[in-house]
Amino acid sequence: MIINLLAAAMMLCAANDTTITLNSVTVTGQAKRDFQMKSSQSAVQVGQDFLENNFSGSLMQTLQGIPGVKAMTIGSGQSKPTIRGLGFNRMAVTEDGVKHEGQQWGDDHGLEIDQFSVDRAEVIKGPAALLYGSDAIGGVLNLFTNHIPTRKLEGAVQLFGRTNNEQLGLSAKIGGRHDHFFYRANLTFIDYADYQVPTDSIQYYSYWIRLKDQRLRNTAGLERDGSVMLGYAGYNFHTDVRISDSYSKSGFFANAHGLEVRLSDIDYDHSRRDIDLPHQSVNHLKVLSHTTWRNELLSAEINLAYQNNLRKEQSEPVSHGYMPKPADPLERRFNKSTYTAIVGLRYTPSERHDIRTGASAEYQHNRRAGWGFIIPDFETLSMGIYAMDRYHVSERLIVNAGIRYDHAHTHISSYEDWYKTPVAGGDSVYKQRSAEMSRDFNSLTWSAGVNWNAGAWVVKANIGKSFRIPIPKELGADGINYHIFRYEKGNTELDPEQSYQLDASILWTGDRLTVQVDPYVNYFPNYIYLNPTSDYVEGLQMYNYRQARVLRYGLEAQLTYAITRHWEAELKGEYLYAEQLSGEKKGYTLPFSTPWSVDAGVKYSFDWKGEGFASLNAHVVGAQHEIVPPEKPTDGYWTLNASVGKHFACGKTTVKVALHADNLLNKRYYDHTSYYRLIDVPEPGRNCSLMVGLEF
Repeated sequence: MIINLLAAAMMLCAANDTTITLNSVTVTGQAKRDFQMKSSQSAVQVGQDFLENNFSGSLMQTLQGIPGVKAMTIGSGQSKPTIRGLGFNRMAVTEDGVKHEGQQWGDDHGLEIDQFSVDRAEVIKGPAALLYGSDAIGGVLNLFTNHIPTRKLEGAVQLFGRTNNEQLGLSAKIGGRHDHFFYRANLTFIDYADYQVPTDSIQYYSYWIRLKDQRLRNTAGLERDGSVMLGYAGYNFHTDVRISDSYSKSGFFANAHGLEVRLSDIDYDHSRRDIDLPHQSVNHLKVLSHTTWRNELLSAEINLAYQNNLRKEQSEPVSHGYMPKPADPLERRFNKSTYTAIVGLRYTPSERHDIRTGASAEYQHNRRAGWGFIIPDFETLSMGIYAMDRYHVSERLIVNAGIRYDHAHTHISSYEDWYKTPVAGGDSVYKQRSAEMSRDFNSLTWSAGVNWNAGAWVVKANIGKSFRIPIPKELGADGINYHIFRYEKGNTELDPEQSYQLDASILWTGDRLTVQVDPYVNYFPNYIYLNPTSDYVEGLQMYNYRQARVLRYGLEAQLTYAITRHWEAELKGEYLYAEQLSGEKKGYTLPFSTPWSVDAGVKYSFDWKGEGFASLNAHVVGAQHEIVPPEKPTDGYWTLNASVGKHFACGKTTVKVALHADNLLNKRYYDHTSYYRLIDVPEPGRNCSLMVGLEF
């Protein structure tokens, strides 16, 4: 199929009898050094070509080829980002400068962002609370969807699919510019079926469950995204307004939700594209305004945003414990509204000083509904101010330092069960799950760093303190999370999490060889984590939130060697070690700690009538025996992956074809960070992703 597409594209170009201009996408060593000198933190930036050539389903699966970045897969259509083993509310995801706010506390809650509207992505590794506030304690994923069209009319259409879950999708975007005014619009439609795993059965609480055609029943889903942007771009003044809406619906693996499948009237194997109960639906609406003004010495930036995240989880009404059978399938609903305002000033009084200061405010309002309970209603108001200076000592040496102060107020509402629970020595009562509570949090954070550039060398170091306020789930959770097989209990006494981290980066660039090593060490005086216990509630393991002193250290390394003009070899890897220094699990690591991994690959770039490449990659992951009891260890594994891509220039139109294949040998393996591992579900089997695009 891929050969036929390539041949057809070549014939189309030949028929146009058009001279083809090659636009190189090679990232030179000098360009990489220039980017690394912009910040003292370890950072990676990728463009649209990388996102297209490495398309693997979800956005995070596409980005996990970056050392230190991983995707926590959720079924077959969604995934969550982690940076150096820290995810959820320990890393911030921003879209065009505004922090994305959904229900990111949940393991089964993905990113509600249209990946096909993203023009480029930037990953900042390590604490970034100085600029981004709470939640950026582990790093930041910056997504940019604000490309300004340069012609009166331009656009693109992309068709894509995946074999493992029979995904089919279409994405289209169009934009234009007339003088200083511009517009842009995006639409994306995706549908996918139940995904396949390389096994015929799994074991769940001593029950053997057979899988029809090796598919996880009821993991099908769909996604519908749309956005529009209008703006004005002048020399000193820029303003735009962007409205986006992202909707997704996906099923939960039916057998994972419990043993109700044996008693259900639903025929889960009737169709692999049906979305039956239990399932989730999420709608994320975002309205964002971005305005900048600048002159020779001063620039100002204002970001205003409103976000509404409406999430519903529906399940068959079944009696659990003392809870009677509910009247409807709405198990949980969360309706979260977030209002954000960010103001930033940049002052450059001379060539040596680059002074930045700013203030931010955010208000969150979350309301729950449904017969199931996990987190209470809450409101959170947070405010912060910061200032920093980058001082150019010389052309080769840059130093920077900054300070930030934050205040946050969280209010949690009380909640009682809608049914009565018997108590010892008394009548049945409406059990209280959450008590009324208000907490105030204050934090002073700082950061300092240095960049040094000499010839082939770039050396960076950054030291700083970050913080993260406890989220309402950590403070007030008290319920069963059936989708991830555990009972979660919050802790109202949690203090703000603090982190001290030292990051370094060493880059050496030669004529053919490029080597980069990024070591780091991280100390938490009071790390918040979900502690697995040996207790069980209604057959599910009890987890409770605790704080402990934690030491984490590790490194990422990458080596690239240009063998010839066409051939390139790459070797990259990462290692992370974590240990609890206090508490009831002293001496153990943290739950779901990522094991070491190494990628070895070779790439061939060809020049016939356009840009193209073919690559082969071996992904090796070590065994993880460092666990937190009663967590179980995970064996190591390796997979073979391949990619091929080609651009065809046909006049003012470009045809792009990219094929990516994961797990070519269809190996059976388990990801230590996946909660599906707890019920013996391996990772997806062989999976090929094809994308065909047309740009004009």
